[in-house]
Amino acid sequence: MIPAIQAANVTVRYGKKTAVDDVSIVVQPGSVYALLGRNGSGKSSLVRAMLGQLRPNRGTATVLGEDVWKKRTQLMERVGIVPEDPDAPPDMRVRELAWFSSRLYSRWSASAFDARVARFGIPASARFGDLSKGQKKQVSLALALAASPELLILDDPTLGLDVVARKSLFEEVIADMADRGITVLITTHDLDSVEAIADRVGILKDGRLVLDEEVETLKARFRRIRLVSQPMELAQANLVAASVRQWGSGTEAVVSNYNDLELARLRDSVADVTPLTLEEIFIAVAGEQGAQS
Repeated sequence: MIPAIQAANVTVRYGKKTAVDDVSIVVQPGSVYALLGRNGSGKSSLVRAMLGQLRPNRGTATVLGEDVWKKRTQLMERVGIVPEDPDAPPDMRVRELAWFSSRLYSRWSASAFDARVARFGIPASARFGDLSKGQKKQVSLALALAASPELLILDDPTLGLDVVARKSLFEEVIADMADRGITVLITTHDLDSVEAIADRVGILKDGRLVLDEEVETLKARFRRIRLVSQPMELAQANLVAASVRQWGSGTEAVVSNYNDLELARLRDSVADVTPLTLEEIFIAVAGEQGAQS
């Protein structure tokens, strides 16, 4: 099976600063891949490299089996993109944006665009510059999906949106995935929403890919364990702590290789064991000293 996206040993530098450090990722067709990371972790640079918008200093990227740097023009007809900050001429009306886009995509569906914008409650006569931030993202999503893409790139699509707008956006993506089996690559900080739809997660930290795993496998091996004793007992049970902090007179640890048999060795010290959400796993893996920008 040809990957929808494949990045091989991609490195991106800006002068002396390394933004992406030897990253390799494979996104399988029909899947949803969530690329996560704190601000400044290299997500945007990696996505730009994978889309052929930025030539990496080292490594290669393919989209739908083609070299994205050599075939970007042809490939972009098969890829829908919702950028973090949607941009269009402010005086253009929504219907005019649709007309312009329809001339660029051979599989354009005017009915799909009109129906989606109507569901969002956005008038076709509205000027793009007069729309709210959430409405601009909804129009961008409608434009991207109306092109009938094989691959959809969502770059932090819910940033700045309220709860209702976030729910609406994800419902639209999920509906199209079910109808057409499109592949989705999403970068986001909205981990609660993406946890419900992502098949696989990659976490970037300081430009390096520190985790790349199926969501269900990931959640199965992470646990929060509260001990009435000190953390050295974790090592005795062969449990690896991703993070440790004091809990009363004992210890609270997030372990990344949870195992019932190993935990049994600590039965006299364990006060509580709980599963983690994707957000809690991200915090434990990305760390609280990650880069900011």
